[in-house]
Order: sequence, then C-alpha cells, then structure tokens
Amino acid sequence: MNHDLSVLIVEDDPHVLLGCQQALTLEDIPCIGVGSAEEALEQVGDNFAGIVISDIRLPGIDGLELLTRLKQRDRSLPVVLITGHGDISMAVGAMQKGAYDFMEKPFSPERLVDVARRALEQRSLAREVSSLRKQLAERDSLEGRIIGRSPAMQNLRELIANVADTSANVLIEGETGTGKELVARCLHDFSRRHSKQFVALNCGGLPENLFESEIFGHEANAFTGAGKRRIGKIEHADGGTLFLDEVESMPLPLQIKLLRVLQERTLERLGSNQSVAVDCRVIAATKSDLDESSKAGAFRSDLYYRLNVVTLELPPLRERREDILQLFEHFTQQSALRFDRALPELDNQTLSNLMSHDWPGNVRELRNVAERFALGLPAFKKSGASAGQGLAFAEAVEAFERNLLVDALQRSGGNLTQASQELGMAKTTLFDKVKKYGLSH
Repeated sequence: MNHDLSVLIVEDDPHVLLGCQQALTLEDIPCIGVGSAEEALEQVGDNFAGIVISDIRLPGIDGLELLTRLKQRDRSLPVVLITGHGDISMAVGAMQKGAYDFMEKPFSPERLVDVARRALEQRSLAREVSSLRKQLAERDSLEGRIIGRSPAMQNLRELIANVADTSANVLIEGETGTGKELVARCLHDFSRRHSKQFVALNCGGLPENLFESEIFGHEANAFTGAGKRRIGKIEHADGGTLFLDEVESMPLPLQIKLLRVLQERTLERLGSNQSVAVDCRVIAATKSDLDESSKAGAFRSDLYYRLNVVTLELPPLRERREDILQLFEHFTQQSALRFDRALPELDNQTLSNLMSHDWPGNVRELRNVAERFALGLPAFKKSGASAGQGLAFAEAVEAFERNLLVDALQRSGGNLTQASQELGMAKTTLFDKVKKYGLSH
C-alpha cells in the first residue's frame, strides 16, 4: 500500500474515534482523527492524498454537508459515511451524491479495514491516472517543450505565448543548436494555424539554381527537366506557417522576390504569368546579425524590417547553465526509453564535465552527449577533456547550486522551511542564497 495515502476519520464520539484509529493502525494504515467537519475541512488541502471516513451525525456541519464540500474541492476523493440505525435511506441518498460507501453502526474492525483499503486503492489508482494525464498535458505544453527554469527561458516562453496566435512575422536569432526550429514549431502549434502545414526550408541547404523553384514553384516545362508542375514551399504553406532557416543565406535576387510576396500576398510560379494568392505566416531564423548584414549590404534592409516584426533571441547554453542538468536529464530519459536501456546514474565526473563544458554546439550538442550517456558510453569522448574549459570551477559550482535550489523550491511549492530541511541547510542560509541568485519562492 502507498503510505503517502492516509485515512482521515471524522467522529465526534472519542471512544468510536479511538477504536477506528486503533483498528487501522494495527493494519499498518496511516490515519488521522478529528472530532468535527470543520476540523476535517482544515485538514483536507489541495495536496491531500488520502480518503475521508465520516460520521453523518456531527455537531455543526454534518457528514452530508461535509461530503458536498469535499466533492466540490476534489471529485475523485473517496468519502465513506458512517450511519446510525435508521439512517440507511439517508446513506443511500448520499451514495447518489458521490459517497464511496457507507458503514452502519456498529461495524466490525474488519469491515472498517476492508472499506478503507478498497477506498485507498481507488484513490491511488485515480491519482496515478491524474498524474499520467498531467504528464501528457505537460509534454504538449510550452513548459514541456521549451525546457529551462532560467529567467531567459521563462521570458522566452512568455513571449511565445504572447505572439503565437498572431499573424506577425517573427525573426528568431540564435547560435547553431539553440533550438530555433523548435521555437518556430511552438509558434505554429500554439496558433490558430496549427491545423495547417508547417513548412520548413533551409535557405543554406539548396543550390541557388534550385532555390527559386523550391520556394516559388514552377509550371511544367518552365526549364529543362521541369516535366510537371511543382507547388513551391510558400504555396504549400498557404494557411499555415513558412519557416525559413538560415535566412541570411538567401541569395539577394530571391530576397527581392520574397519581399514582394510578403507585401502583396501573391506569387507567380516559374514559367507562369498568373498570380496565386497565398496567406502564410513567415518565421525566419538566423545565426547572424541581420541588422549588421543589412547595413553592410549583404542582406536587404527592407526584407529585414519586414521579417523582424517580432524578434526572439535564443541564448546560448553557456549563458543559462542552470538549465543544463534539467535538459540533460530530459534527453537522457528520452534516449533510455528509445534505446530500451535502464536509466544510468549520473556520476561525479560526468556532472563536472557537464557544468564546466563551454557547449559550442549548444542544446544539440547536449542532446548528443545525453544519447551517448544513455547507451552506457562515455558522455564526453575524452574523459575530463572538457572539464575546466570555458567556465571557472567557482562558476560551475554556483550554477550547480542554483539548479539544486530551484529544484528544491519547486518541489516544496516555494516553502523555504520545507526546502531547507530537504537540502539540510539552515533556513537563513537558504534565504540568503535565494536572494543571491534572484530566485522567487
């Protein structure tokens, strides 16, 4: 039995209350006893994981009213009612209102234990189902996809949530491997365009002679080898989202054509004089400073201003080190599941390397390291090679400490007393560190 689950007994007769507590305790079932419904309501908070067994006849609020109030708080909470002689019809009515079961006085200790166990089993199952549903929901939430507790990532999630369901074009700036396409997909998935296509095009991955056909499409026989009509990426994204990765690599002549499409919301396929109306949101990504490129004449300034209605900046991993362990754990769990391997335990050497490495490949590199670790291979190809590079030891320790504090505060719901006990740290010391790292609680 899950001992996090307990039985709350509500009974104003102290002798009956004591007998119930003794019967459950002898069967190793945790229990708490109170003498009124008012006291019971104080005990049953948002995190109450147990069940309630209550007499119907109580001073003040009676058992039926207690049942109603408890069910309003938590519909899945099993409530067992204790009835006196002649209260059977009342108990049947309570069952119709959601009571789990009822027991008629006098009842045997065996009857009490049997009902409590069945109710606790149902409670445990209901909480497991609820937890799984929550995990599924979180997996599809922004927090489950854009991972990190650092202020930069919290701010990023807020910006995504704020602009996702608009038609504004977005420019995503960040180094290679910081997750620009993931952010673009989140902008699409959390918008009203989510049921339409998300079309991605790497502007740096196509020869210039094929680029125009790829993005604008062509008619049959528009050029040698064009045997049939081809719908381009922009047209395919009609109603949805067009993601242009490495947009800084787009040839200047095509930048002019793209700008015209964005301004007029129409395009012409190669070999055609007919305009095709298109409605797609454009999200562009770059690892370069497009503002500087436009000033240098390497990128059209008018297209730059058209694309960066909203700009999202993705910080490199080395600037948000407090997120490293959370990301590594996430990727390791994913990889262990995919490779059908047991989840390995994080050793001190790997931990040291994780926190001291400079991560030039950012999150993409971290995912690769996590995959090797899940396979039982050395996470870093040369043991200790990355330790001490790019980050002073003191900084690595601070980043690790901050991450531990964030985890403890999150688990305790911001309760400093509980978090300090878990960490084995004086509350005053924890308070000072919370202030030092600018953490909320």
